[in-house]
Amino acid sequence: MAAGTSNYWEDLRKQARQLENELDLKLVSFSKLCTSYSHSSARDGRRDRYSSDTTPLLNGSSQDRMFETMAIEIEQLLARLTGVNDKMAEYTNSAGVPSLNAALMHTLQRHRDILQDYTHEYHKTKANFMAIRERENLMGSVRKDIESYKSGSGVNNRRTELFLKEHDHLRNSDRLIEETISIAMATKENMTSQRGMLKSIQSKMNTLANRFPAVNSLIQRINLRKRRDSLILGGVIGICTILLLLYAFH
Repeated sequence: MAAGTSNYWEDLRKQARQLENELDLKLVSFSKLCTSYSHSSARDGRRDRYSSDTTPLLNGSSQDRMFETMAIEIEQLLARLTGVNDKMAEYTNSAGVPSLNAALMHTLQRHRDILQDYTHEYHKTKANFMAIRERENLMGSVRKDIESYKSGSGVNNRRTELFLKEHDHLRNSDRLIEETISIAMATKENMTSQRGMLKSIQSKMNTLANRFPAVNSLIQRINLRKRRDSLILGGVIGICTILLLLYAFH
């Protein structure tokens, strides 16, 4: 009876090791497929930037079929290995020798860790492949939209260029108007300050004129010249403003 149970345990271990070896080879090939798909996608993206040919490569669909096939095979192997581990667990629970049971539990735990590692690696590789394929599909859709836009009628493209130029011209005009308004506001503030200073000087001069009648005629000539200078300055500012507005709306 002991020999029979021992042979049963050894058969289970042999099955587990065989399935683990097959899984290891499958996962290596699965990882290489994902890597080659990533590299081919990058090459396709670089080629599309320098070529107007948007015909998809034939190996894209074949790689997808290979991915689906290998994924099914790996999932089947994982399910079979899980079943073998469950049988080994049942055997360790039914073993009656405590000293032997501890060794069996250690061996079972090692096989369970290997199964967990293979399962994690499979799901990680599969998730990476799905992410790359989803990104490639998205980029392909964007490239198609760009090519569709580029293949539009020349009239629409010409009209779009005219609209863009007109928009730039309006933006430049707005910027010149804002600069002109800023200059005018600064000039106004400066003239207001000078006006206050001139009023103060005029008040002092009037006080002196009232005290010294001989200076009255000199003050009047100074006032006349000041008015003339103000008129000239105002005319120059007005002409400059008009020229700037004409240039902005030209």
